[in-house]
Amino acid sequence: MNPNDTGLRYDKIASWWDDQHRESNYGMEAFERALKYYEGIKTALDVGCGAGGRFIKRLVSNDIQVHGIDVSKNMIDLAKSNHPIQQFEVQDISMYTIKRKYDLVYAWDSIFHLPLDQHRSVIKKMCNALHPRGIILYTFGNAEGEHTDQWMNDTFYYSSIGINENLKVLLECNIKVLHLELDQYPEKHVVVIGQRD
Repeated sequence: MNPNDTGLRYDKIASWWDDQHRESNYGMEAFERALKYYEGIKTALDVGCGAGGRFIKRLVSNDIQVHGIDVSKNMIDLAKSNHPIQQFEVQDISMYTIKRKYDLVYAWDSIFHLPLDQHRSVIKKMCNALHPRGIILYTFGNAEGEHTDQWMNDTFYYSSIGINENLKVLLECNIKVLHLELDQYPEKHVVVIGQRD
């Protein structure tokens, strides 16, 4: 599925998503863990930022500048409303050229919507966007391949290259893996945190 099609699907549920996740604690334990690995974080790139919310609020409370990108226009409109001082863009990470370096790059429940053949290049792109000692945090599926699933009365596309291939790409990018967890076991949801050497 084309990422723009995924964006249109999220456009339909953007307000519901914002209501559900603005005050949620989902993923915060892993997020806090990632922040502890590098106390000098001043800038962050949120890949698949959605409507903003809990992660961005946490960063802004520590005066960390956030740049968010997402394929959903409606999500970005909400993110701009929720966090008017931060920078947001409607962008597809697989096509987007990252123009600067960040101390933190994270993608929570977003890159598993990418076309399968885009995973390696996007992970490399996120790693290359890090300053030395910068932290990467992202989630993916503990599976290999692609599938669709019904959710919110629509069809969503998912794909993954699996744990071993994700680790291989991170190591190729000089990322030291600090934490890997199947955080929702027995669901196949993986969190990985790494630091650029």
